[in-house]
Amino acid sequence: MSRASERTKTVVAALLGLVVLAGAGALLVAWLGLYNVAASSGHWPIVERFLRFGMENSVKARASGEPAPSLDDDDLIRLGAGHFHAGCAFCHGAPGTPISPVAAGMMPSPPDLKQRVGHWRDQDLFRIVKHGIKYAGMPAFPVLGRDDEVWAVVAFLRRLPVLDEAGYRALAAGEVEEEPQSGQEIATGEASEEGAIGACARCHGAQTGPKSRLVPNLHGQPREMLAEALKSYASRERQSGVMQTMAAGLTEQSINRLAGYYAGLPPVAQRPLATEPDAARMERGRKLAEEGEVSGEIPACLSCHAPGRSPLYPRLAGQSARYLAGQLHVWKSGLNDRTALGAIMAPIARRLSADQIADVAAFLASQPAADEARR
Repeated sequence: MSRASERTKTVVAALLGLVVLAGAGALLVAWLGLYNVAASSGHWPIVERFLRFGMENSVKARASGEPAPSLDDDDLIRLGAGHFHAGCAFCHGAPGTPISPVAAGMMPSPPDLKQRVGHWRDQDLFRIVKHGIKYAGMPAFPVLGRDDEVWAVVAFLRRLPVLDEAGYRALAAGEVEEEPQSGQEIATGEASEEGAIGACARCHGAQTGPKSRLVPNLHGQPREMLAEALKSYASRERQSGVMQTMAAGLTEQSINRLAGYYAGLPPVAQRPLATEPDAARMERGRKLAEEGEVSGEIPACLSCHAPGRSPLYPRLAGQSARYLAGQLHVWKSGLNDRTALGAIMAPIARRLSADQIADVAAFLASQPAADEARR
C-alpha cells in the first residue's frame, strides 16, 4: 500500500473520529440539559446565526420554481388582508397595532413583516405561509390544498410594506368600524354577537357587498344554506383556511344569528366589470345554466340553484364570475367533496372544461340576484 493511500485512510479515520466525538458531545449536552431552552434567555449568537442560516436555505431549497400569479390583483390582496387580520396580525402586528407582548416573548419572536418580506422571493413567501416553520411558532396554513388562498396572503404581504394605518384598515376591515368593548366583554373575554357579525363583514360586507370579487355575496342567501356552510367550515369538512379560521370559534347560537342576519339583508349588486363578456360566451353559459348538457352528463345549474329551490343550495345569480369560477375549480380539483353538497358538486365540476366554467360563471354573474327572503 502506498504512502498516499495510508495518509488518506488516516485523514478519513480522523474525520470519522471527530464526527463521532461531536455527536457524543451533543448527546452529552442534551442528556445533562446543559443548553438553556428557556425563551427568556434567547439563543447564543452562534446558535441563532446557524439556525437562521439553515432555515433560510431550507425554505429557498424547497420553494416552488413555478411562477407566481399576478400579485397586484386588488381582489386577491383584499382576500389576503382579511385572513392576515384574523390569523396573522396577533403575532406579527399590523400598521397601527404593535406585536402582542405575548408573541414578542416567543423565541424566536415573530418578525415585523413590513421589514422582512422584502428579504424573500414570492415563492419563498408562499412556502412559508403554506408550510410554516418548525420550532418557530409559525404554523402551516390550515388547509394545504388551497393554494389560491395562500397566494392571496402572499399578495397582501407584498402590499404590506407601503401601508399606513388607514390603508391597512381599508383593506383588512372594509366598512367595519370597531366598536368599543363593554367592561364585561373586556373583563370576561367574551365577544358580542355584533362582533361576530363585524368579523364576517370585513370580507362579506354589510351595508354594501364584498369588496373582493373572490368573496361570495351572502346578502339574501337562504338561511339554512348559510348555517350549514358555517358548520361545515367549523367542523373542517369544508376546506378553506380563511373560513375555518373564522368559523372555528363560533357557537351554534352565533352561527344561527349570523345566518339569519345575512339571509335577511336585501341583495346588493356587484361592482360592474371593466369589460363585458362577449355574447357568444354568455349564450353558451345560459345553455349550461338553464339546460345543462346531456352528452356531458352536466345538469342545469338552475335546476338546483334557482330561487324557490331547496334552501340548502346557494343562489348563484349575481355572484361574481371570479368567485363562481374559483369555486368550480375547487370542486374540480377534488376539494370540498366531504359534505353532502360536495358529494354532488365535485363529480359535476370534474366534467366541466375550463371554458365551460368561464362561460357559466359569466352568465350567472350577469343575472340579477333575487331577494329570497321577501319571496
